[in-house]
Amino acid sequence: MAQSIVVIDYGMGNLRSVAKAIEHVAAAADEVLVTDDAERIAAADRVVFPGQGAARDCMAAIGEHHLNQAIRQAVASKPFLGICMGLQVLLQRSEENEGTDLLGLFAGQVVRFPHEHRAEDGLPLKVPHMGWNQVRQHEHALWSGIAQDSRFYFVHSYHVVPQDTSLISGETDYGHRFVSAMARDNLFAVQFHPEKSAANGLQLLTNFLHWKP
Repeated sequence: MAQSIVVIDYGMGNLRSVAKAIEHVAAAADEVLVTDDAERIAAADRVVFPGQGAARDCMAAIGEHHLNQAIRQAVASKPFLGICMGLQVLLQRSEENEGTDLLGLFAGQVVRFPHEHRAEDGLPLKVPHMGWNQVRQHEHALWSGIAQDSRFYFVHSYHVVPQDTSLISGETDYGHRFVSAMARDNLFAVQFHPEKSAANGLQLLTNFLHWKP
């Protein structure tokens, strides 16, 4: 059965590459639409919310495109995939830009990796965390067909710290263990970029398109 998948366009993020990756795994009859139209977002069967850049700019762009309510309604009502900043903005507040209020859908903060970030052996780690890293999966339908500790592609300096640990669906080590995926009901959100993560990323997107939460 054909379905419509909306990639939310608020002027930030790797929108075309996300849309093309979804088109690659979608059925021929499926519609993949990049839009900031609240009515089209409300009418979609599935919603993908990608993003990159600074927290303050991201929240400002969401406001300028009048998408605050549309995002909240999508999170509440249909299969929803957040990517990178699309994960971070779900929490209450980020340390970035001297403190930025976020959407506040889940209790918790977004914090920076330490400026003097080091591995267990004492060697310095670069911030931003950039490149391939393993994800320790917690059981979830979107990990189906993806081996435990598979690698995904990351680019970020901040990471989420949800108050409710039952939200955690994936964790990654970079100097210390941080939350790299969160899930609750019809929502799944990741810190890494599935669209840049080769076969594992495409499998996760395939799983999202077939997911029936």
